[in-house]
Amino acid sequence: MAFTRSYLKSIGLTKEQEDAVMDEHVSVTDALKQQRDAFKADAEKVPGLNQQIAALEAEKGYKKKYEDEHTAHEALKQKIADDETAAKVKAAYRQLLTEEKVSEKHLDAVLRATDFSGIKLGKDGKLENENDLRENAKKEWSDFIVTTSERGAHVSTPPAGGKAVKTKEEIFAIKDTAERQKAIAENHELFGF
Repeated sequence: MAFTRSYLKSIGLTKEQEDAVMDEHVSVTDALKQQRDAFKADAEKVPGLNQQIAALEAEKGYKKKYEDEHTAHEALKQKIADDETAAKVKAAYRQLLTEEKVSEKHLDAVLRATDFSGIKLGKDGKLENENDLRENAKKEWSDFIVTTSERGAHVSTPPAGGKAVKTKEEIFAIKDTAERQKAIAENHELFGF
């Protein structure tokens, strides 16, 4: 399966999340390409090194030098593999934090402060103990989790006491004087006082 924007979109990522994942992917890929080119240059030196080894066979230390170089090469290959795995873990943890609604504004700072030594990927490419990591993220980064709520529109001037407002004509039409005066007092803004 190719790692493309359409694949990221198919797994439900937003445009910002796609951009973040692609930027991280490109930076890791570029670093790996540079290392690959360095390895290729080193591989092209092998025929020359073989001639040097043949020349050094007469000397006593050639085997140790070869083993040291071999050990250094294996250590470098392991470091590259570890760096690639660390990048995958970081991307998966970033996704987990995004799903837990950690603010995009604080996401990079949270990732810088995270100790990834205990976080591992399973064979399926997902984080091991994902539920525990989610709970821990909710507790540890709760100050950075965005919450939203909905509330109804604010009514600026609701009718007082829920009583219906009467017009001047309706008030003047009231025959009982006491009732009419009470209605005028309740709707005094119609009469300018």
